[in-house]
Amino acid sequence: MKKLWKALTGIVLTASLLSGCGASAQTAATTAAGTAGSMETSTGGSAEGMQTGDAQSGLRIAIVTSPSGVDDGSFNQDNYNGIQAFLKKHPDATATPVREESGDTAAAIQAVADIVADYDVIVCCGFQFAGIGGIAVDNPDTKFILVDSYPADAEGNEVSCDNVYAMQFKEQESGFFAGVAAALESESKKVAVVNGIAYPSNVNYQYGFESGVNYANAKYSAGAECVEIPSYAGTDVTNANVGGNYIGSFSDEASGKVVGKALLDKGCDILFVAAGGSGNGVFTAVKEAANAKVIGCDVDQYDDGANGDANIILTSVLKVMHSNVEKQLEAVAAGSFHGENALLGADTDSTGYVSAEGRQQLSPETLQKLEECYKKVQSGEIVPAANFNQMTPDNFTGLK
Repeated sequence: MKKLWKALTGIVLTASLLSGCGASAQTAATTAAGTAGSMETSTGGSAEGMQTGDAQSGLRIAIVTSPSGVDDGSFNQDNYNGIQAFLKKHPDATATPVREESGDTAAAIQAVADIVADYDVIVCCGFQFAGIGGIAVDNPDTKFILVDSYPADAEGNEVSCDNVYAMQFKEQESGFFAGVAAALESESKKVAVVNGIAYPSNVNYQYGFESGVNYANAKYSAGAECVEIPSYAGTDVTNANVGGNYIGSFSDEASGKVVGKALLDKGCDILFVAAGGSGNGVFTAVKEAANAKVIGCDVDQYDDGANGDANIILTSVLKVMHSNVEKQLEAVAAGSFHGENALLGADTDSTGYVSAEGRQQLSPETLQKLEECYKKVQSGEIVPAANFNQMTPDNFTGLK
């Protein structure tokens, strides 16, 4: 990842959040128009414990996101839930959601620069915020929690900062669980993954999913096929063609529906959706088809799958951000915070899948096989392919 940020410098990205996935959930905060320009500042005051006002003596927290905001039902909202959990325990603290509406990488960094003097802690959600390294160095008294990227300097080199806790996740692990589940549960034996933009985390989900399908075929004789439509192939941050099915945005529901319908028309009956707000359109296409299911992403999306008396969610795979965000806020409050570039996975319960009764529709046999796979991923016996781990979905640790 040393030079990945440089590959994005100067490119305008009409994207939303990095790897948020799936449909929208109930709004978690009220919003109001804020600062001038393209940045909207939202201040929540809810039963979740959020408070505002200059009179508070606790931590002043901001969470900065791109277009989909903190109520996107997936990536951003899970980070925001971690803040809300902290606020419940620390009612003197305050939090302000800041939404940068353009999705442009330079604008994302500027959004952070514009508010850095006003907050004790700033939570930055997405790969587009990697360039905050310089801001962090210039503002050593402000703590930063960076999700889905490591900080980079002005030249695009990865750096470590004493005041930045940066977390990346092994999305390929959760994608792997989705692939195994899809392959085992598919009746048509045609499955697919739908992504937003080919940022590293989204490609990790894709490669992990394809690894999971291949594993289920090799170990459990699933006989499933991963369907890709060449016109929707993705190009990653190194300009490599990674295949897959990419919508090209995290906030384009209409295109999401088009891609979803195209895959359904190809015979797919299970779609793994890692596409942020664009995933709403995929959900709609599946609900209208009424003969397919979706695997949710990042958070438990079962409630978003309601479709009359039925539900389209087979299960959801998880990237557990909320607890890690809350943990770092607690460290700030306790005075024990320290900077780190952390890579989180199943070994720290930071990736996984939903197995709770009533929140998924997996067969007992599939649940048993997933549990076996989870233990092997935790132990390192299985290491799925990822965007930059020099493995492919056809040749990864544990397949042979």
